[in-house]
Amino acid sequence: MMSKKRNDRTSKREAGGAGQSSPIPSISALRRARILVVGDVMLDRYWFGDVSRISPEAPVPVVKFKRNEERPGGAANVARNAAALGSRVTLLSVVGDDEPGHRLSELLRDEKITARLHRDRTIDTTVKLRVIGPRQHQLLRVDFETEPSHEILRSKLADYTKLVAGCDAVILSDYGKGGLTHIARMISLAKRHGKPVLIDPKGNDFARYQGATLVTPNLNEFRDVAGAWSSEREQTERAQRLRSKLKIDALLVTRGADGMTLYERARRLHVPAQAREVSDVSGAGDTVIATMAVMLAGGCPMDEAVRVANRAAGIVVGKFGTAVALPHELFATEG
Repeated sequence: MMSKKRNDRTSKREAGGAGQSSPIPSISALRRARILVVGDVMLDRYWFGDVSRISPEAPVPVVKFKRNEERPGGAANVARNAAALGSRVTLLSVVGDDEPGHRLSELLRDEKITARLHRDRTIDTTVKLRVIGPRQHQLLRVDFETEPSHEILRSKLADYTKLVAGCDAVILSDYGKGGLTHIARMISLAKRHGKPVLIDPKGNDFARYQGATLVTPNLNEFRDVAGAWSSEREQTERAQRLRSKLKIDALLVTRGADGMTLYERARRLHVPAQAREVSDVSGAGDTVIATMAVMLAGGCPMDEAVRVANRAAGIVVGKFGTAVALPHELFATEG
């Protein structure tokens, strides 16, 4: 009996305060969560250097290279964020049979992510190369990318069919690189197994996301699909109309410095952004959807999951480059 009481107290502390009930899952519940991430992966490369002169060949700065960093990007950054919260993550995607693809595999292994990366010899792994000058100022970005072949995408869909039954939540991370050609089929399969499907969208064709549990556009993506508005009330009307049309349970619009707004049937919840010094907003959307998935998989209600995701976004924008929010940062004020 004493052991059971001690375990109960520990669980309550983990959930957010000794002796108090909390809608936030315990740390142990988050560690049990199984997340399947599918989408377009990429390798983020950063070249850092100093600038002391302008090139005599053209009016551009000359960067004297000092060091480099490499991080998982795109859907791989989503997986990295989910793993950082302690959940068990499987990542399904396509890469080229090249050096960046093999390097990405190494980085994912270091993050303890189970990576099912299908190798397509006909493509180059997507790479985003950023040249960074003094005070972490981005001077240039160079993108390398090609779309995967249909044969590889079919084999990935076969893998997805096997994996989806064993997860607690599915994230479909769409970066518009061709890796989610079969997204409608993926949503249908997940729903058949009773799994929540969270989608980070791309482009203005949201019809392909029909039937999802949650779609998380940023403000510009939402405006491109729903049209402009002149008041908060009109924005809500457009959001609810889109949510109903797509037959999705919830729409979460991330609004940068204005926080984020959740739209469910007959309900709107706005969570203001936490005041922080912004260093880099890249990858914040990855953090939001990863945090939402882990919280929901751990048993957290939707509204509280949004609040936690909002805190996570506030943490990562204060860091350089694509980054993660760690449990001790997220729940530092709890308990």
